Amino acid sequence: MRPVCPFVKAARPSEPIKKDKDSSAAASATVSPKCPLGYDSQTFKLGPLSCMICHALLFDSADCVPCSHSFCKACVSRFKDCPLCGADIEKTEPNSELQGLVDRFIEGHARIKRAHNAEEETENKRVIYEDVSLERGAFLVQQAMRAFRAQNIESAKSRLCLCAQDIRGQLETMGNTSELCSQLGAVLGMLGDCCRATGDASSAVTYFEESVEFLSKLPGNDQEITHTLSISLNKIGDLKYYDGDLQAARSYYFKSLDVRRDAVKHDPNVPSQILDLAVSFAKVADVDRSLGNEDVAINEFQEGIKLLESLTLKSEDTGLEQRVSGFQCWSFLRIKLWRNKLDSISD
Repeated sequence: MRPVCPFVKAARPSEPIKKDKDSSAAASATVSPKCPLGYDSQTFKLGPLSCMICHALLFDSADCVPCSHSFCKACVSRFKDCPLCGADIEKTEPNSELQGLVDRFIEGHARIKRAHNAEEETENKRVIYEDVSLERGAFLVQQAMRAFRAQNIESAKSRLCLCAQDIRGQLETMGNTSELCSQLGAVLGMLGDCCRATGDASSAVTYFEESVEFLSKLPGNDQEITHTLSISLNKIGDLKYYDGDLQAARSYYFKSLDVRRDAVKHDPNVPSQILDLAVSFAKVADVDRSLGNEDVAINEFQEGIKLLESLTLKSEDTGLEQRVSGFQCWSFLRIKLWRNKLDSISD
């Protein structure tokens, strides 16, 4: 028996549809398992399975004593009073029954693996099921981001791991499509972010490197894949930089710069890619400065500034324009400070 959403009053995909005496046996029956909580749409509603603190689905559910209100354990652990009723929290107790319902809720939507409007023959009736798993990946990422913003990292990791598992399964059946590869790379990067947020730099690097290894095998003419690959490379560089391994940091930053440089050569009229390339020049320059290569660093910053000066932004690129202006100011300031430092040393 396949799992279904516990809130949906519809026949399970493995169960026969009861015949209606007033209907024709040859007629088509449609089972529309629409979730009342909006799981299968863009209008997900906060409900009895949501934590009112992080606004994501409950993870490691805990009841407050004595008021019995339920939250994620990690979320409510930061409170002394119940966020809903204000009662003093004497202690919290795990609610395995409620958490089991949450898990069934996700599993019910998650494991219906079939194409949209897939058909099954049941008792000489053609039954058309409406697929509720189409938005699963986006939904899980949404839940993970909500949990991450609320600092419930374990909840975020759990949803992202499930999402990555699903994408890997799709890759096995559909092949390495650009869309799926980009999605997996992004999810692995988010898992790396979760590990980095908890101070687990080693696991973060592992996730980022897996993302890089996977995405590097794909054609470099896809903007989304190129962007995801360069971001993962930069994040590894950041971790190496903060760990004091400047040579390794420069190596990863430079790999990201090469990826972005190739992307701009392939499509030179994309402002966001030009800005990304300028940022990569800045990252390499910052490491070179730390390594004592001041002149090289200044040249690299100037390369980034030239790229930005060549940009032609449209009226709808307001957000991008603010990023460009901020980056230019920061770059000019860095160059001026370095030159002043070099002048004082030479004097």
